[in-house]
Amino acid sequence: MMGWCWRCGERDVNTTWCQKGCASEQKTVRGEDKGVHLIPLQTPRRLEGPHCSRKHLSRLLWHHRPHQQGIPLSGTRVEMSSSCLLVGGTGALLLLAWLYASSRRGVKVRVGRLSKLLIYPLKSARSISVDLAECRHMGLKHGELRDRHWMVVTEEGRMVIGVHEPRLVLVSLTCEGGQVCLSGPGMEELRLPLLQPHNPVLNCRVFGDNIQGQDCGEEAADWLTMFLGGGKAFRLVHFKPHMKTRKAAGQEKLFPQRQEVAYAYAAPLLVLSEASVADLSGKVGEELTAERFRPNIVISGCDAFEEDSWDELLIGKVRLQRVMSCPRCMSTTIDPETGVLNRKEPLRTLKGYRQCKPSERSIYKAAPLFGQFYIVKKTGQLQVGDDVYMVRY
Repeated sequence: MMGWCWRCGERDVNTTWCQKGCASEQKTVRGEDKGVHLIPLQTPRRLEGPHCSRKHLSRLLWHHRPHQQGIPLSGTRVEMSSSCLLVGGTGALLLLAWLYASSRRGVKVRVGRLSKLLIYPLKSARSISVDLAECRHMGLKHGELRDRHWMVVTEEGRMVIGVHEPRLVLVSLTCEGGQVCLSGPGMEELRLPLLQPHNPVLNCRVFGDNIQGQDCGEEAADWLTMFLGGGKAFRLVHFKPHMKTRKAAGQEKLFPQRQEVAYAYAAPLLVLSEASVADLSGKVGEELTAERFRPNIVISGCDAFEEDSWDELLIGKVRLQRVMSCPRCMSTTIDPETGVLNRKEPLRTLKGYRQCKPSERSIYKAAPLFGQFYIVKKTGQLQVGDDVYMVRY
């Protein structure tokens, strides 16, 4: 019987049945028994024997794949078996791939409702509440407004935040009709062009990192200097898309190296629940607002601090991945309605019951935790009223 050798591909007619009793055969090459299996070119015999199980044959086909050596299989019984195995194997692989993909999608568990979307165009200034926003890898965007893409700096380019100038939390920056609008208590609204391509680009410092910002002109500088007072001079800068971003991991090592931000501390998004704010308000004995803690996404319909356990969130088509808790500082003691820094509450109360685990002390030190930092795994649109799901794997 003529056959093809599994191993070397030679053709031989002097064959004998394999001692294992399977349908393959062995041949003698140059007078020496090599025990080499052959594929019969034509045989009506069915595959039989204890060693011709599906598992045995699939292993045989995989390890000796003669078709990869240029050996034709047409007209053979094994061609049919191989084709069946190939089709079956492909189907099995597709099934496994589908099962794996399904497991990676996880199980959705509704945890609440998106009750507020807050953008802070000007770092440390008043929030802008919107009903609809684009959720991008660097944070929320609504029209021309992008989260923390404007910043107040000193004449030397150093960032100015609420802890330095508490009245900054009273300043509102909006965009309308291609213009930037600055407003604040006791000040006339200032409007200036959004695009000022001929203005100089300043080198700035944000949390020890170097970054750039385009100067917004003398009118904005005079307005901020007058409003903040104290005999200091301030300027307004705007981060442009072509400018080099900062690495979030430069501030917090738990963030992936690929995560980029402009003037934000480290995270593109901060998530907080209404229940957590209410819980803290009860302990402080004063009604606090979510805006005091500067979240981007506020969630209702869940228990206090339930957000601590949401490793992955799905809101509409947007997927968010939790990175770490938000360590709190003195800025929480600034009243967003008056711009007064009291240096005590609610930070003192938070320190009393929102400390990290001992194993996390190297990350958070003695800072209390309130809210969660997230990165964006999948971009999309967010809308107030959207259901919020936790994804479990």
